Amino acid sequence: MTVTIVGAQLGDEGKGGVVDLYGDTADVVARYQGGDNAGHTVVHDGEEYKLSLVPSGAVRGKVGVLGNGCVVNPETLFEEIDALRERGLDPDVRVAERAHVILPYHRALDGIEEEEKDDLAAGTTGRGIGPTYEDKAGRRGVRIGDLLDPEALRDRLEYVVPQKKALAEEVFGKETGEAFDIDHLYDTYREFGERLAEEDMTVDCGTFLQERIDADESVMLEGAQGTSIDIDHGIYPYVTSSNPTAGGATVGTGLGPTVVGQGEVIGIIKAYLSRVGTGPLPTELGGVEGQTPDYDPAEASADEEELATYIRDEGGEYGTVTGRPRRVGWLDMPMLRHAARANGFTGLAINHIDVLAGLDEVKVGHSYEFDTADSASHQNAARSDDGDELLTMPPTTEQWGRCEATFKAFDGWEDVDWAAVAEEGYDAIPENARTYLEYVSDELETPIYAVGVGPGREETVIVETPDE
Repeated sequence: MTVTIVGAQLGDEGKGGVVDLYGDTADVVARYQGGDNAGHTVVHDGEEYKLSLVPSGAVRGKVGVLGNGCVVNPETLFEEIDALRERGLDPDVRVAERAHVILPYHRALDGIEEEEKDDLAAGTTGRGIGPTYEDKAGRRGVRIGDLLDPEALRDRLEYVVPQKKALAEEVFGKETGEAFDIDHLYDTYREFGERLAEEDMTVDCGTFLQERIDADESVMLEGAQGTSIDIDHGIYPYVTSSNPTAGGATVGTGLGPTVVGQGEVIGIIKAYLSRVGTGPLPTELGGVEGQTPDYDPAEASADEEELATYIRDEGGEYGTVTGRPRRVGWLDMPMLRHAARANGFTGLAINHIDVLAGLDEVKVGHSYEFDTADSASHQNAARSDDGDELLTMPPTTEQWGRCEATFKAFDGWEDVDWAAVAEEGYDAIPENARTYLEYVSDELETPIYAVGVGPGREETVIVETPDE
């Protein structure tokens, strides 16, 4: 069977921890989209491993697969594999021959184009993810299989590199170097291809995974980012360049939709919201200067600012490298209803309920009130029975920005020994927290499989194991 792990919000929901948690029972862990813009940390036998491309299961001796829906930087891939080997591991990583290759000119153009977009910039990692997907859609990409074929690689580069060089120099007025040099790229990426072949790393992804399933092995499908930054179903244009939603699992691996659909699809939820960057956030608490639209610190509510700071500090909602504070808000149910519909969740993992412990009151954005000046858009979103509330996200980001959250309040829960709670099980979770969790489950008509009560792998209440 398959188990698909999907972020239900804006990313950073704790997917890596759930993959790590349930990955022990999987034989194969396959990434189905994204690239080395999806960092995650795995702790195994007391050792911490930071990865951005290698599937996390590889640390635990599982077969890791980068599916055809991924974009792969071979340099990053081999750096991570070599680093794991230096630490005594022997990761078994396979790469789909249909996956597209991130080349140096993609990374160069990523930075140039983000700078030029100004207010429309998506806040990318600058690792060439978007430009590589653009070339994939434009039928001018280089695929992993091309690295194994010298003639095909040369042909691809001779076609695409002059276009990229002209774009950088003539449109953006930038100087170019080795990143746009055909001979340099050919020599470098032929070496990567030779290593891929020598280590027998490349596969026909769909066939490889189906054969494992036919052999009664368990396959976990791992998405990066979250539903609300899916390029089709997210807050466009502030989105990633691929499909983190469950549909991406079938397209991005070559497994049929009936195969994925007959398995489990687990939605990962953070018990509140956090995000970096500008754009709407109807349930936001306080604000962050330079990120929250129309934010004026002088006019901000002191109570909301204090509450936002508390959640931000308890949840560690600061940039890992920059230390920049993330925007935080209450849980957004219209966002989650949208995610549940788009993904078809069969189970939920709700993380970080410990972060909200100690508050007198916890709120949830239950629905939206919409600016009825745009009546046509109002009709396009799902509404409550009486027609006065929107129950799911409207289809455009601009419409979402005209929504105001209608809140539902819950009594808070006490801070407890969460490690003991994880050991004792679901009934040991404070009663008010269980009321909160069960509200989410009821609204999404989806059972809870796990509850995260702390940052460690062992600090998770397991309600149900999906492959049992």
